Amino acid sequence: MSNIPYKTYLEESEMPKQWYNVRADMKNKPAPLLNPGTLKPMTAEELSVVFCDELVQQELNDTDAYIDIPEEIREFYKMYRPSPLVRAYCLEKALGTPAKIYYKFEGNNTSGSHKLNSAIAQAYYAKKQGLKGVTTETGAGQWGTALSMACAYFGLDCKVFMVKVSYEQKPFRREVMRTYGASVTPSPSETTNVGRKILAEHPGTTGSLGCAISEAVEVAVGSEGYRYVLGSVLNQVLLHQSVIGLECKAAFDKIGVKPDMIIGCAGGGSNLGGLIAPFMGEKLRGEADYRIIAVEPASCPSFTRGRYAYDFCDTGMVCPLAKMYTLGSGFIPSPNHAGGLRYHGMSSTLSQLYDDKLMEARSVEQTSVFEAAQFFARTEGILPAPESSHAIRAAMDEAIKCKETGEEKTILFGLTGTGYFDMVAYQKFNDGEMTDYIPTDEDLAKGFAGLPKV
Repeated sequence: MSNIPYKTYLEESEMPKQWYNVRADMKNKPAPLLNPGTLKPMTAEELSVVFCDELVQQELNDTDAYIDIPEEIREFYKMYRPSPLVRAYCLEKALGTPAKIYYKFEGNNTSGSHKLNSAIAQAYYAKKQGLKGVTTETGAGQWGTALSMACAYFGLDCKVFMVKVSYEQKPFRREVMRTYGASVTPSPSETTNVGRKILAEHPGTTGSLGCAISEAVEVAVGSEGYRYVLGSVLNQVLLHQSVIGLECKAAFDKIGVKPDMIIGCAGGGSNLGGLIAPFMGEKLRGEADYRIIAVEPASCPSFTRGRYAYDFCDTGMVCPLAKMYTLGSGFIPSPNHAGGLRYHGMSSTLSQLYDDKLMEARSVEQTSVFEAAQFFARTEGILPAPESSHAIRAAMDEAIKCKETGEEKTILFGLTGTGYFDMVAYQKFNDGEMTDYIPTDEDLAKGFAGLPKV
């Protein structure tokens, strides 16, 4: 047995006091958000109609490498942070690999995932601005759960539009949101203009994150004292999530270990962007090199099969245009079980890094992902979220390659959360009813056809 502990924790005093903004070290900055009417970069004034004022400043900040974490947010973080860096000894043994496998576990809170890191920050800034409440979308429900907790803490109203397929598949996560005081509406719904329009064009649709975003933005803009908040994709969210990577880097330094590769699941980019932030910073500054791998579902392959282009962030086309790897805002993914990864596009920051070949991406099929999830649960004792299990799949594959080559690589992956509210998905896998869906080129062409001419 190695002298490296199973779990490495930081002391509370070692928690980050600042978030890290990777854009400050990027030679090629992410392309700006564009006003869909004028096709000119969005101004702070225009964005403030939708987002909280201080969050707009964070969204547009490409120059400050470090931004102070307010004391009120740090105090909330202490309820569940620092989170552990875990050495997966049992997984290594079961795989028979010489690789050393670590994971950063973000499931140690009631929301069950990393999403609370940004939810509490966004709720804090909304409260500080004197708002009544916020609106948002959620896929699998982790973000909605986290935001409902954060809003309850600060006494804010919280309106959540939940992707319809997840609303039906994951009723218990829905009930956690309601327990914390949020209202939860299946999307697309008949309660908004854009929802009714989407239902008319796609009768019986199971929804998508793009649909839910459109509805949440419409309600925020039309309700006095409300703003819209988003759980992934945006620069501000990746900034808040950098607490994951900063803690991770500090824990590795504490035990004298350096990872060779860093692996994260990728939907919109919040977990991946947060996990890799300080490591990518070292890579950008020429101080170190890492192999960084984004893992996405084969059913929604925005990195691996998407186009790098300006596109709407939402299906209803009411949001700004973002330059990103995208399948088209009109792409409705299959109702797979990794609900948090069912987004048509990818973070502009990560898209730029990927286009600059500073990271790589791969897509994996659903049944393969759940095979890895089951293997991990049986060896490491944690039932992982379907989203996290994409990273587990890739980490296991890389560890098996090390077994074949004899290389002793050190692998880090992000375990974004737990899967205890995802039992319908596990049931389908255990009953042999789970299938894989991979969109054809013709399927993707329909989404690409709707890309705006920018």
